[in-house]
Amino acid sequence: MTRPEVLAGVDDVALDGRTVLVTGATSGVGRETALALGRLGARVLAHGRNREAGQALADDLRALDADPVFLRADFSDPEAPTALAGAVAERVDALDVLVNNAGAYFGEGRLVDGVELTFRVNHLAPFELTRALSDTLADDGRVVTVASAVHPRADASDLTLDAVTSVEDYDGFQAYARSKLANVLFTRELSRRDPGRLVNCCHPGLVPGSGLWRDAPFRVSVAVRLLAALPNPLLERVADSPRSAAATSVFLAAGDYDVTGDYFSDCEPTEPSPTARDDELARDLWTLSERLLGGPDGE
Repeated sequence: MTRPEVLAGVDDVALDGRTVLVTGATSGVGRETALALGRLGARVLAHGRNREAGQALADDLRALDADPVFLRADFSDPEAPTALAGAVAERVDALDVLVNNAGAYFGEGRLVDGVELTFRVNHLAPFELTRALSDTLADDGRVVTVASAVHPRADASDLTLDAVTSVEDYDGFQAYARSKLANVLFTRELSRRDPGRLVNCCHPGLVPGSGLWRDAPFRVSVAVRLLAALPNPLLERVADSPRSAAATSVFLAAGDYDVTGDYFSDCEPTEPSPTARDDELARDLWTLSERLLGGPDGE
């Protein structure tokens, strides 16, 4: 099998002495990303919700001499991102790479602390985690956020206070697209605010083997399960395996490039939707996110 680091063209990169945090690392794309970075020599801090799966990943990373640490947190809990950042700061002097990989799809609408759950887990959690790790992240560190090519389905009207604090007429795919648009806009604004670091996001591909689809509508979930059952070489002709989908995240974490604030697909910069390139909307989203988290505009 071709590993993500080989697909990304970074299999000769040495990450010895570097520390990375991969969220959502216990399965799917996140697991493949964590293992690839471990094979490149990085110390891997792995986040996930399931302790048993986390310990299994830690065992595999330990076999690679990756000096792993598993950190459990559930991003549906509003307190989890800050707590996770604190746990990271207790264990490392500096973090070199943050991979915001964790994400979820919810078939039914739900509010948690007044915020729609998909938006909370997929955008607010990495937004808050990244900000909380600002002092821990190395001055030349990297932030990689996994977005999606479904982001063009959403537009500015999906990113208002009313839209993200309501589940009336809830549409799971629209909520997911909104959160992924937010990922791209967050990357754009963070790169403007933090020009010393490399901050990029990416589309991993269509990944039937991802647990992301477990709550999708019946017809979609059946089709996805059928695709996921295909052997990887056959699957990768029509979609992505978690292994091939991890390649772009691994490239952004370990590759040689100097662009920031960009959206990548297949390890190359790719132009996102016009809405995702709206700098004013990116600034407004940052302000809205702070407000929802009780920041300067929400106190």
